[in-house]
This record gives sequence, structure tokens and C-alpha cells, in this order.
Amino acid sequence: MMRNFSRRRFVLYGSATFATSLLLKACSNNPTKTATSGSGQGFKIAIALPGVITDKAWNQSGYEGVKLAKQRLGADIAYVEQVAQADQTEALTDFARRGYNLIFAHGGQFDAAVEQVASQFPNTFFVGVNGNLKGENIASLRIDHLQASYLCGIIGASITKSNKIAYIAGEKFAATEEELRGFELGAKSVKPNIQITSTFTGDWNDVAKGKEATLALISSGADVIYQWLDNASNVVLQTASDKGVYAFGNTKDQLDVAPKAVLTSAIKRLDLGITYLAELAQKKQLKGQIYTIGLEKPDILNLGKFGKAVPEAVKQKALKTQQEIINKKITFDNCQEGGKGTRCVKKVNT
Repeated sequence: MMRNFSRRRFVLYGSATFATSLLLKACSNNPTKTATSGSGQGFKIAIALPGVITDKAWNQSGYEGVKLAKQRLGADIAYVEQVAQADQTEALTDFARRGYNLIFAHGGQFDAAVEQVASQFPNTFFVGVNGNLKGENIASLRIDHLQASYLCGIIGASITKSNKIAYIAGEKFAATEEELRGFELGAKSVKPNIQITSTFTGDWNDVAKGKEATLALISSGADVIYQWLDNASNVVLQTASDKGVYAFGNTKDQLDVAPKAVLTSAIKRLDLGITYLAELAQKKQLKGQIYTIGLEKPDILNLGKFGKAVPEAVKQKALKTQQEIINKKITFDNCQEGGKGTRCVKKVNT
């Protein structure tokens, strides 16, 4: 059984069973929570999402993660989408009060809310996807964004004609800064003097802001754009295509969105990562640590299909570098640069 209702109404009525007529009145413009039943012997998983589950990007991957966990573990699952920053604490608290054993907060922007709520519910385990927290009942699931973006940086620098490339994301926090750093390192390994511009729209889903930012970057001379947005990702790729420049897909394989523009995609199978941590939680083996998954697990992190604009030699260079990262012939170690901590490339001579 699938039940849809607004998050506000969910909070108001508690765990009481809703009549069908009441459910149908839930306003589609409000954040929406859904619950489905499984047979996981009382194991309950929930996820709070900043955007919509149909964005074919970040939020959809999180939603697919809890669905896969339901399929594999028989767990009861629930989700709430379109959670604004101001509502994060309330959404997580609501799930915890309802007895969900494992709660995923799908985005690094949830970290402050996770830290606040977790201390109040010591018997509930919270996982920040893209988070930077760890604690007694807090874990973080991190994709090594830097590894994939390093490969995209190599490709972008090999393709650009203007010697100007750009990065666009919704918000600036640890994961997006890491991805930007990888893009820069990869590009400069090919062209040390290449110019990399970055911009953050302040909204992962606002299509108008995404298009405006893309046009501004193109106007500044960028002819390759690496984007990490959610519902606004498609407009970036389509705008790049319309303007005759190139772009990268993110999270999902987005080549089909704009075949003329997309060079490749940084595929992040967060559904598999989420399910992996859910399996650990069900076995009571989940620890309060940061779980980081890189290219060594190609079923979770990998490059997508290559566009026709990528020459075979560039493709092979990227794939060779990917294997060198997996074999640890290329590593990214902590270092200091410009007075702040970051990661730098280290090549192992063999």
C-alpha cells in the first residue's frame, strides 16, 4: 500500500490511519511524505530529500536507494521530499518520533539538523548522505566526488577551445568543494594554465537560476561546464547544447538529456550505497564513521557513456587514469594549499 500526504498533515495527525478522502486532499505543492510497508520484522527506514524524486539526479537516486532497501531487506520505508533548509530539523524529528530505526538525510546541507536531532534520539541511527559528521548514532555516506571529477577535468581540458571551463552547483559545502577541487586538478594536469570558474546558485532545483547561471558562464567564455544540480540539471545541459558548448552529467547517466553537449557523466549509484549502509544497520553493524566509496567500487562510482564529441584518445586517457586511481598509482592526499586544507595529487612511480 502506498500512502501520500503532505508533511505538515503527517506531523499534525501523527501515526493515525488516514481515510482515503483525506489523503486525496494533500496539497501537491507541499513537501510530500510517503510510507510503504514491507516485511522487515519491524526494521524501518526513512529518507528526507531536498528536492523531488523525479529529478533524474540526486533526489531520485536517494529515493531509489530506500526502495532498493525495501526490496532487499523487506523494510518499511518512508520519504519526504522538497524539505527546505528551515524544515530539516522538523522532518528528521518527525521520523525519529515515529520509530524509524534508520534515517537518511540526503545532502550535506542537512548536517546541522542531523547533529541537533541525533542527540535527542540516541536509539535512532542517522546517516548524512554527502555529510561530514560521525558520532555514536551518526554516520556519513560519502562518494569520493574528487576522483570522478578529476577524470572529468582531464576530459574537459582536452576538449575546451577557449581554455576556460566552469563548475556550477547548488550550494557550497564539503562535497561540492571536493568535486570542484578534483575538476581543477584533473584539468590542470592537462593544461596548467587553464581557467576554471565556479558558481553556486543557492538552489539545487530552481530551473531559472540554473539557466541564468549557465548563460552567465557561457558569456564569460566557458565552453565546458561541469554541473551538479538536481531538478535544474537538465536545463544546464540543454542550455549548453543550445549554445554549442559542452557539459557533464552528474549522479545519473545524463547523456540522453543532451546528446550533443554531454561529454560523459559522473555516475554515483547512491541507491547501492544507501542499501549497503541499510544492510549494515539491520545487522547492527553500522558504525559512527564516515563511509567513503570511490572508483574502486565501479558499481557505485564510475563514468557514464561517452558522447560523440570525445575523441577516442581522450576517452582512453580518462579510462587509463581511472585504472591508475583504482590501482593507487594515483592518490589524492591531504595537503595544505593557500593556507587551507585540501587534497593534492600524488603519483606513485613504479
